[in-house]
Amino acid sequence: MTDAAIHARGLGKSFGATRVLNGVELTVPTGSLLALLGPNGSGKTTTVRILTTLLAADSGTATVGGHDVAREGVAVRRSIGLTAQQATVDDLLTGRENLELFAGLHHLGRREARRRAAELLERFDLGAAANRRVSTYSGGMRRRLDLAASMVAVPRILFLDEPTTGLDPRSRAELWSVIRELLASGTTILLTTQYLEEADRLADRIAVINNGRVVADDTPAALKRQVGAERLVLHLSRAEDVSRAGAVLVTGTGPHLDADAREVTLAMQGPDQLRHTLNLLDREGIAVERVELRSPTLDDVFFEFTAVAV
Repeated sequence: MTDAAIHARGLGKSFGATRVLNGVELTVPTGSLLALLGPNGSGKTTTVRILTTLLAADSGTATVGGHDVAREGVAVRRSIGLTAQQATVDDLLTGRENLELFAGLHHLGRREARRRAAELLERFDLGAAANRRVSTYSGGMRRRLDLAASMVAVPRILFLDEPTTGLDPRSRAELWSVIRELLASGTTILLTTQYLEEADRLADRIAVINNGRVVADDTPAALKRQVGAERLVLHLSRAEDVSRAGAVLVTGTGPHLDADAREVTLAMQGPDQLRHTLNLLDREGIAVERVELRSPTLDDVFFEFTAVAV
């Protein structure tokens, strides 16, 4: 597909007897952001590692920037940037020294390395801390520097593997702003994240991966429509009743239980469901403190598409 910056078909990967990827299919149009969601161990990072040539697939094909990841690894690496889950910057160097080091690794001359480092430090709001050791940086500053390092060579395609994990809400919002700027400049982005709000705010499309296979792929709005009905949220009086309520209110994909919040959430199946549900709980002696109806969210999408093994 000529308009696809990233295109994967039938990617398979096993580690020993464990099948991690089972035919992953992905397409990311040029200049867009695709968020890859899935439970821990579903294959998100393995997919990223294959697409960035860090790992060979056992089966299937993939192209990144028009280059085959298996046969044209050097060309792929020249067209991409990668921010992995673990920061790659050196704590003993300053922010400026880190970026100049990365520029040298990309074979930029000394003068160009200094120019590019200064440009990125300002772009990522790190100018005031440019000459401080990275060991003194906050978590948000370190992640911004890590993202800046991945942009030294001006990649057309950027892979972000859970870039905001562990950041406080303010630092996360700052990084979102940087990602939006990159997207607006024409960069294609594949983002893996555990934060559904992050995917909802940033992504043009969302792919949900479960048990090594993509089980849903569409725009955030379309995925919410696929989930369908409004959600009935029951706030129980006692946290210990949440699991009991789950056993009583069994449905095809739920309900979703949150003992910490004392919440039970299930899809509305008709106008009589509220009365029927409350009667069932009352017979079991389960007290309901509050009831609310809400439209589907990405949380509902996530639980809907990852509830059943594929």
